[in-house]
Amino acid sequence: MFEVLAYVFENYANASSALALPALHRKLHQMGFATEEIEHALLWLEDMKQAARQLGQAPQRCAGRDLPSQAMRVLTRKEQKHLGLQSWGYLTYLQSIGVLTGERLELVLERVLGVPGSPLPLADLKLVVLMVYWSRDEEPDALVLDELCDNDTDRVAH
Repeated sequence: MFEVLAYVFENYANASSALALPALHRKLHQMGFATEEIEHALLWLEDMKQAARQLGQAPQRCAGRDLPSQAMRVLTRKEQKHLGLQSWGYLTYLQSIGVLTGERLELVLERVLGVPGSPLPLADLKLVVLMVYWSRDEEPDALVLDELCDNDTDRVAH
């Protein structure tokens, strides 16, 4: 599924420029992706659209008051297990530097739970974060984009 998502991210500037689902399905099939992988990825993308719509409509309020911008997000046990320590630490880092606002973080967490297997590898988490930006027709800062696309295995220590 992640190979399909990576292909879609690399070949379409944003969600609004992507082909309609039937045409995208055909294109991905022509590119040699397995039907099952295509269907999982497209369903995941559709679920992301729905979750983004729901988050956009939900007021950010708690007990009649607006949530403070520095509110702390506490994970459920299910989220903790699914993310794993490394991925949660990375999300915390992205939130602390302002890359993930509360709404983006919630969308990332919702989509992470839509991925089978746990704990989620860090490379897969980075792609989920990129896809959240992509789905919202937003582009992260160049340094953030570099960080999210970075491959630690190719890094040489100085």
